[in-house]
Amino acid sequence: MANSSTKQILKPVVKGVSYLLAHVPSMIRYGSKPSREIEHDPSLLAPVLNHLWSFDEAVAYPPNQVFIGNLDPDDLLHIPTPWYKNPSPNSSRWGFFGEIMPEDEFYGVMKLCDEFDLILLEEGFLKETASKLKEHPLFSTEDLQKLDSGISQKQIKEKLSEGDVMPLYVQGDQLIGCLQRARGGGAEEDPNLAPDFLIENLATRASGVMALRHLIAKTGDAQDIDYLLGCGEEAVGDRYNRGGGNMAKAIGQLCGCTRATGSDVKAFCCAPVHAIVVAASLVASKIFSNVVVVGGGSFAKLGMKFQGHLRNDMPILEDVLAATAIWISQDDGKSPIIRLDSIGKHEISSGSSQQAILDKLVVQPLDQLGLKLTEVDKYATEMHNPELTEPQGSGNVPKTNYRTIGSFAVLRNEIPRDKLDHFVELHGMPGFSPTQGHIASAVPVLGHSIRKMLRGEMKNSMFLAKGSLFLGRVTQLSDGISFLLERNEGGA
Repeated sequence: MANSSTKQILKPVVKGVSYLLAHVPSMIRYGSKPSREIEHDPSLLAPVLNHLWSFDEAVAYPPNQVFIGNLDPDDLLHIPTPWYKNPSPNSSRWGFFGEIMPEDEFYGVMKLCDEFDLILLEEGFLKETASKLKEHPLFSTEDLQKLDSGISQKQIKEKLSEGDVMPLYVQGDQLIGCLQRARGGGAEEDPNLAPDFLIENLATRASGVMALRHLIAKTGDAQDIDYLLGCGEEAVGDRYNRGGGNMAKAIGQLCGCTRATGSDVKAFCCAPVHAIVVAASLVASKIFSNVVVVGGGSFAKLGMKFQGHLRNDMPILEDVLAATAIWISQDDGKSPIIRLDSIGKHEISSGSSQQAILDKLVVQPLDQLGLKLTEVDKYATEMHNPELTEPQGSGNVPKTNYRTIGSFAVLRNEIPRDKLDHFVELHGMPGFSPTQGHIASAVPVLGHSIRKMLRGEMKNSMFLAKGSLFLGRVTQLSDGISFLLERNEGGA
């Protein structure tokens, strides 16, 4: 009986994964770093606007094509760098895992998510946007009916003259609307309900909705989802409940998940992997049959390293909101399995050195299974695109992590020291994710790993995330969690 129970616990599977990139260059000015710097030096706005990419350029950017599944991460090894100067031929906004959505359409989705009339859009712009969304396969007549007729440019300018209203733009500086602060019930004095907070929440909800709709369209019925776990970095709330949250249910509401309940998991960059482990545990214990992890984009991180991009006279590449949705279900005999018997965890006593963290997240879990480091096909870690991080001096984050993992293989005599670079190339991959915090931590690789396992091209992959809890100024601790994904050999 005990053996049977153990076997059941080890069989949660990842049934499907989706990704979204919302290309929002005109919103860069409101990212946390650009907004602060532009406030200090308004002359910065002009060079920011002069270094924005068009939608077609963003679609053709090779790392973006990898993110949505039209290219494999290892394809980047064969594309000359800098990648922003070598666009992918025949690129498409539609990918195997989702899409890259243009800014005007994304405003329409944000308006769809706006239940309190916070966003006011110009009538001509809204009409044109609605006509585009009408052609989108994931929007219904009911969705389009929720978009009002909009207001005039004169009314927008009158609203802006009232103060505490955020102007909204497309194509860098074309005014198409505004976002008001919340009203009523004392909201006028609540800094958590000001426009710069509300736009973060609406953008997170909108990007999460699109990721989840893509997942449902290709994976299963929305009515089958029992539980939703939000894993974003936003802190939805008011002055009394700053991080009250439940973005998960807010996203599910617009995706037909009427039978689902849910909650949010907060763990800085580690949240998606924590949420996957929690979801897998809920499924394995038969509390719920179908659990979806969903994370919307991190608005605050738009343009986070823009100064390095300006110094190098390159496009501001942090111009997208990234989102993901991951469906975890009971064993279907084919979908890859999450091994719950080898979860790596950074304990309170673990220490904060990179070696200590990776020992807990990589070495010890594999020792539990009797596996060598060289027996993991690919490691998925912080997959930040180096073209976004290196110009600002943050280095090549994935490569650094892979070299540290490889150094453990050297110390354990699994590989000779002169094969370290070969280990990195074989078991790692180039970074390709936007610097969207939680989204960049391992999960962008999940869809690629699943596809390869279903094709029989990959045996396993390890997913590890690290978090910086000290950012909240309540503890100096670090964080980390990992799991091994394994090809399903069939049979529940």
